Amino acid sequence: MNFTLESFYNPYLSAGTSRIDAVLTVTATGDLATGAAAPRGESVVGLILDMSGSMQGQRIDSVKYAARQTIQMLNEQMWFFIIGFSSQLYMIAPLQQATAPNKMAADAQVRRIEAGGQTRMSLGLMAARAEFLKRPSAIHSALFLTDGKNNEDDAASLDSALQQCDGVFQCDCRGVGTDWQVKQLQKISTKLLGTAAIIAEPTGIEADFSAVIRNASARSVNDVRLRLWTPKSARVVAVKQMSPEIVVLTDRAIPVDAQTNDYPTGAWGNEARDYYVAMEAQTPGEIGDEMLAARPSLVYQDASGPQEIKNPAARIVASWTDDEGLSARISPQIAHYTGQEELAQAIQQGLEARAQGDFEAATKHLGRAAKLAEESHNEETTSRLKKVVDIVDANEGTVRLKQAVNKGDEMDLDLGSTRTSRARRTT
Repeated sequence: MNFTLESFYNPYLSAGTSRIDAVLTVTATGDLATGAAAPRGESVVGLILDMSGSMQGQRIDSVKYAARQTIQMLNEQMWFFIIGFSSQLYMIAPLQQATAPNKMAADAQVRRIEAGGQTRMSLGLMAARAEFLKRPSAIHSALFLTDGKNNEDDAASLDSALQQCDGVFQCDCRGVGTDWQVKQLQKISTKLLGTAAIIAEPTGIEADFSAVIRNASARSVNDVRLRLWTPKSARVVAVKQMSPEIVVLTDRAIPVDAQTNDYPTGAWGNEARDYYVAMEAQTPGEIGDEMLAARPSLVYQDASGPQEIKNPAARIVASWTDDEGLSARISPQIAHYTGQEELAQAIQQGLEARAQGDFEAATKHLGRAAKLAEESHNEETTSRLKKVVDIVDANEGTVRLKQAVNKGDEMDLDLGSTRTSRARRTT
C-alpha cells in the first residue's frame, strides 16, 4: 500500500491574524484485489445482531439469510464471528477461521436464531471486543444491526462499552425499519470510526450486508493515524475528516510528545480522504514574518514495523503580509468543505425545526441546504432532500415542505447529512 499526502491552503495571513486553515488530502493506492475474496493481511469480520423481540418475523428471517450469505463471501484466510444480543448475549459462532467446515457449522447455528427479549447494545459490543482481542494484530471490522432503541438502563453500560471498544475495532452500524434512534446509532458509528445508515425494508438487508463486508474486506492497512507536529509557538485547534463524510477528530488526539499528536483514521484500502486542520499561533507575526505552522505525516504499522509517510511539500507555512490581495484569497478546497459543513448543519437544523412544528424555520434551513447542495454538486444529498421537500428553485434556495413525508426518508436525510461531495482538484 502506498500513501500520498498533499496540503491545500492560503499561506498568507493579514496583520493581527493568528489562525491558518488547511485541507490535507490523503490517497492510498496498492495492488489490491477487489471484493472479499482476497484480503491483504489478517482480517477479522464480526457480525453483531439485534435479536430482541421486535425483530420477530420478516426482519429476523432476512437477517438470518443475509448473515448466511455473508459467511459464504469470506475468504478462507479470514476470521469471523457472529454475536446476537437482546436481554442477554448469544454467542452464535465464536471466533474461527472461515474454512468450509466452519462456515457450514456457523450456517447451521444461524438457522437456529430466534428473536425475543429487550435491547441491550452494550452486551453485543463488549462480546465483540473480546472476540477481536483474540487476534490482536488483525484488521478488525464489525457490522452492528438493530431495529430498536437501546434500553434506558443500558445507557451507562453502552457509554462504557464504547470507551473500551474505541481503538479495538471499527464498526459500521445499520438500523432496520424506523423504530430506532438516529443519534444513538451515530454515537456508536462515530466513536468506532464507522458509518451509519438505514435499511428501510428487511428485503434490503442482504445487499447492504454484502456491500459493507466487501468494503471491510478490502482494507489492507490497519490503524493509520494522521500525525501533526506543531511548533511551541502554535497549537492545533481543529481536526476533522471532511470526505467521504464529516467526522470530528479534534478531541481524539493521542499525544506523542509535547509538540506532536496522532489522530486515528482507522484501517484503509484503495481510497482517498480529505481532512480539515486548523492551527493557531500564540502570537500573530509581524509583517514579513514566516512560521512553520505544522508538519503533517501518516503513521501505521506493517510487517516490518512502524512506518511514517512524510511529504516536505505538504508542510503548512504561514507568512504575514500587508497585501490584502494575497491574504484575502480562500483555498478552493477550504471553501468547498466549509460549504459542506454548512450544508450538514442546515439539514439537521431544518429537520429539527420540522419535528418541532416550526415549518417556517424548517423551510428556511432546508431551502439553504438545497442551495448549498446544488452549488457543490452534491447530487446524493439533493436526491435525499427531494424526498422531504419540493425544490422550486435550487439556485435561489426556494423549497416547499412536503405535507406527507416517509419517516424513513427523514432518517435517511439526517444520516446522510454528513456525507460530502469531494472537493474538485484545481490546477
